[in-house]
Amino acid sequence: MLKKMALLFCLLSLFSCIRVNPSYKTDSEDGRQKTGLEETRDAPLNETGETLLTVERIARKAGIPVDIAGSIGEKARTGSSFIGDLGAALEGDSYLRFLVDKQHPLPHSYEPDDLVPLVQGKTYRIGRNDLRLRAFAESSLEKMAQAAQADGVTLLASSSYRSYDYQTMVYNRNVREMGKEAADRESAPPGCSQHQTGLVVDFGSIDDAFAETKAGKWLFAHASDFGWSLSFPDGYESVTGYRWESWHYRYVGIPLAHFINEYFNGIQQYALQFLHEWEKERVTPGGT
Repeated sequence: MLKKMALLFCLLSLFSCIRVNPSYKTDSEDGRQKTGLEETRDAPLNETGETLLTVERIARKAGIPVDIAGSIGEKARTGSSFIGDLGAALEGDSYLRFLVDKQHPLPHSYEPDDLVPLVQGKTYRIGRNDLRLRAFAESSLEKMAQAAQADGVTLLASSSYRSYDYQTMVYNRNVREMGKEAADRESAPPGCSQHQTGLVVDFGSIDDAFAETKAGKWLFAHASDFGWSLSFPDGYESVTGYRWESWHYRYVGIPLAHFINEYFNGIQQYALQFLHEWEKERVTPGGT
């Protein structure tokens, strides 16, 4: 028991002071940064209790529902692997966890420098010849498609990376056709689309019917095993800003996908809000 308590104290002290480098130098297909956590440490907090209070406070600040925030605090307090899983979620390319929504847009100039084309001849299928993803996301997509194929399912990628300018065209067209109120439920304003990260795939028919297809059911059950997370789940429009999109999956990496499912009930938005506030706090210790 004493050894277990000592180990927990070390983990809490280590990960309570993480700072994340916003650059994204990568050296492998999962986008891990070449610089490790040893370059992102501050002096550790003196008290384990202070770290636990920080976790709970940041959860409240991030707007996490009381039941989920309470569960996180209890798991951290009772010695679960939360702190270690938090550290794993904070490793790797920062854009895996970058919060992109209507309140946190990407700049007009942002375009990943490692985009690769999705091409015919891979295990996945493509609906258009101009689709692109970041390299490590494309690699994961192919692995996921191979696993799906082994289960008799074919994955069709219908949309992927969109530039700021392209999203402007899509959004303005939807506003003209649907009116702004309806368009805002369906389409992100420029800069606010996860597609601009180069880490998103819209699968299949891009409509509600996709959820009941073999591919839709397979992805819902297995996508997180390969690091993909459903961005806009059913019943969470007030949280995400968008109605249910059963076809829209974002590559976040396996550690973060696990973190989302294990501690945030599979709701990507909650986990990204928590990590966003955590990193703000770590960059500016004591900030409000």
